[in-house]
Amino acid sequence: MVQETTFEGKVEYFQIIDKDGNVDIALDPDLPKDLLLRMFMGMKFARAFDDKGLKLQRTGRMLTFAPLLGQEASQIGSVAALEKEDWLFPTYRENGSYLYRGVSPSLLYRYWMGSEWGMCIPKETNSYTMIIPIAEQLPHAVGFAWAAKLKKNPIGVLAYCGDGATSEGDFHAALNFGGVFKAPVVFFCQNNGYAISVPRKRQTASKTIAQKALAYGFPGVQVDGNDILAVYSEVKKALDKGKRGEGPTLIEALTYRMGPHTTADDPTRYRTEEEVKYWKDRDPIKRFRIYLENKTYLSRQLEEKMDKEIEELINKAVEEAESKKENPEDIFKYMYSTMPPHLMEQMKEMKQFLK
Repeated sequence: MVQETTFEGKVEYFQIIDKDGNVDIALDPDLPKDLLLRMFMGMKFARAFDDKGLKLQRTGRMLTFAPLLGQEASQIGSVAALEKEDWLFPTYRENGSYLYRGVSPSLLYRYWMGSEWGMCIPKETNSYTMIIPIAEQLPHAVGFAWAAKLKKNPIGVLAYCGDGATSEGDFHAALNFGGVFKAPVVFFCQNNGYAISVPRKRQTASKTIAQKALAYGFPGVQVDGNDILAVYSEVKKALDKGKRGEGPTLIEALTYRMGPHTTADDPTRYRTEEEVKYWKDRDPIKRFRIYLENKTYLSRQLEEKMDKEIEELINKAVEEAESKKENPEDIFKYMYSTMPPHLMEQMKEMKQFLK
């Protein structure tokens, strides 16, 4: 006898501010002025940090760098929804989220310059170290969230990934585990259209990435990833749900990577100028600026003041990062509590080579 199970599911798309800055009044979360301005400052800070990082790499003062241009609303909108005690698990592109969380820009620049100390993330920021292998941070995040639940620690966990991560086994293992044990974790997928040069349509036959959550027993939702209010609202709702013991949520933020995947990439080889122009017209900072100006929260003078403050912070961060004297032996010393013989041998060879 074959027994059929009835299953119904759907994925909703959520937007509050459209590309021209028009707002759906009924959906506006009406956040406090100081929070809105902090979020705008966070977006501009992230973009300025990103622009300087790209210039430092192009002039030989930094190693390979992963730009975030175009994804500011996804990063700042999501991280702004965290409470101080909540935790952040990033990928290698979340410089904006780190900055908003209080991680020093000079520390992040040191990381991209190759310093082992660049990922000594301050404990008070409740932020995990930057993860390069695709999707590897997701099992870490769900395990952390489950441990917090077992200890009755009422926190939420925000775990980032990209659309390319959905093709990795770690993505599915993490979602399955989170769904079974109702871990208080929000899986936040920044669907920026490409996994390096592989377009989303070659990653999955699913109409959405969000619908993958349904197979693991929890909801998935799509948001306009260039709409900071939509991102904030959905992440906040998902975090609150997780803290109530109702399990995970998968949020697919539809956004776009305006620059290269990393500075080792040439995006002109796999996408058109027309496509880039289409997304430039949906700039996340531009539309949020219009929203704030319409509420009379933001003036040209205030934005100029922000720009000056950001410029000073960035310049100081670069100066601090470049003034640090790095010890190449650090790459061997901090992998294990006691260095194994094969690393000792490698360090010895390196020292001889440098002589």
